[in-house]
Amino acid sequence: MDKQRLIPLIVATALFMENMDSTVIATSLPAIAADIGTSPLTLKLAITSYLLSLAVFIPASGWTADRFGARMVFSIAIGVFMIGSIGCALSQSVTHFVIARILQGMGGAMMTPVGRLVLLRSIDKSALVNAMTWVTVPALIGPVIGPPLGGFITTYFSWHWIFLINIPIGLLGIFMAMKYIDPIKSEDPERFDLYGLVLAGIGLAGIAFGLSVAGLGLLPWPVVAGLVAVGTISMTLYVMHARRTGSPVLDFSLLRLSTMRASIIGGFLFRLGIGALPFLLPLLMQEGFGLTPFQSGLVTFASAVGAMGMKTLAARIIRAFGFRYMMTVNAVVSAVFLAACALFTVTTPLLLIFIILVVGGFFRSLQFTAINTVAYAEVEPAQMSRATTLVSVNQQLAISAGVAVGAFSVESTMLYQHVTELGAGVFPPAFLVVAIISAASAYFFWQMPDDAGHEISGRKAVEISSRKGAEKAATKAASEGPGDARDQRLG
Repeated sequence: MDKQRLIPLIVATALFMENMDSTVIATSLPAIAADIGTSPLTLKLAITSYLLSLAVFIPASGWTADRFGARMVFSIAIGVFMIGSIGCALSQSVTHFVIARILQGMGGAMMTPVGRLVLLRSIDKSALVNAMTWVTVPALIGPVIGPPLGGFITTYFSWHWIFLINIPIGLLGIFMAMKYIDPIKSEDPERFDLYGLVLAGIGLAGIAFGLSVAGLGLLPWPVVAGLVAVGTISMTLYVMHARRTGSPVLDFSLLRLSTMRASIIGGFLFRLGIGALPFLLPLLMQEGFGLTPFQSGLVTFASAVGAMGMKTLAARIIRAFGFRYMMTVNAVVSAVFLAACALFTVTTPLLLIFIILVVGGFFRSLQFTAINTVAYAEVEPAQMSRATTLVSVNQQLAISAGVAVGAFSVESTMLYQHVTELGAGVFPPAFLVVAIISAASAYFFWQMPDDAGHEISGRKAVEISSRKGAEKAATKAASEGPGDARDQRLG
């Protein structure tokens, strides 16, 4: 297998391990809590501590990869994630479990952005769409395959295996990375911005942790608001600081690039809406329709089926229509399928639900591939590490915000309807709210220039070929035609 396919698969395998692990734990929380002698509510700290660790360490990933080499950092990140997984499996108390999850978060914070950096530095831009397609699939499959897999392992084996299955996957990933990925690193690494890292770390941790806790209902809303406020103030101070330094950990000057700006702002809105789906849909299936966690997981797995179906078509679709037109239309189409979930009732046939989720998964996967690829269309090689860091931070915040918006919409509907328990009737408004937010991303994709990303989509080559063909035909017609045709062509 050539590097154009092999390297994306290596990166995708590591990201799949991380994405699946972060969602599979939710189904198994009651069993883990019972085994280590605590309550499931208390153990939800394991989820939030993981997100907190991600938010704090992602900003350091770009500089670390430039300083020590992307291949080495990527391999070490997988190793750290494996050690954290072993720690989770051996935990005997909440404290041990939370520490192990923080360690996993440190590994995960490096794996995602550095994995993308490996890809960007190893793959030619013309092959980037295909490569990103392979890397995007784990992010879509992980959240939907995680719950049924977690339920199956916990029911028929032991929750410890949820974490132990990461060991052979991780060892294979390290071996493949060291063998097939070139040891590329920056010749002149920038000075490390420690003050900026502290400000960005506090800011991102406050915002991401606050939004995530809001979605889980662990803390009162005033405390959540305080966390988000502290995070926002810290991020404001960081933005002021970043303007005065030449090597910021989060480089917001990249937003001057039209494609990066569309990917960050439009991508945030789109992910916010779609990020709420893995949170809302299982709750609707279990609390509203009375399905078991395993049955619910099997239904929501339909999104992954659609994502896999898109894998072979994404590059052709983007090449045919171009990033700007395709992303604008597809954002609206994806939002329509998200809004369709508001129509699900107890009497809706499961087959119809499955079909809607499969088709919706196809369009969502196509959009994710485009967003993740077009971000780097105008980025210079020297800025790649900063770009991957900025994109990864944006994704993390968008997903946390999606869960928070989904949870807030459900709670607001319950308050409006004067009900105290979750039922099928409280979910439709939430699906509509996140669908509207997701559709709003189309405006920012439409702001891109007509030829946005043509170099990486292959559309530029198609247009040049078509233009040459047209010019050749015109020349031939002019040479064979009357003199006034030649004069018209020359004029």
